[in-house]
Amino acid sequence: MSTAFAAGSPIRASNRSRATIFAMILAATQVVGCVSDSGPAPDTVRNTGQTAPADLQLTCASAAATPLGVDSAAVLPVSSSQIDAQTFQVVLESGGARANCVVDTSGNVISVQRA
Repeated sequence: MSTAFAAGSPIRASNRSRATIFAMILAATQVVGCVSDSGPAPDTVRNTGQTAPADLQLTCASAAATPLGVDSAAVLPVSSSQIDAQTFQVVLESGGARANCVVDTSGNVISVQRA
């Protein structure tokens, strides 16, 4: 065995140091990859308000058919949001035309307006 590769030689110690540094960097990148995202920031669109229940969205879709001039089966709820404890606003679309509907929690349509 050559003296350059004997135990305790500077070359072997240098390779061990490199291997140790590489292992530490690899471990650090693995730990960073495991950190989970906390989700949406507070007060973002996805984190505020509540959507209208499906039955109320469908009630609005039926009510919006006449102002949009289409069959109720062609009207789709696009988005909804809670206005207050008793009412929701539902945005509906059919063939590119939009309507806004306000409905209460009992299923009574308060208003439908073409957008």
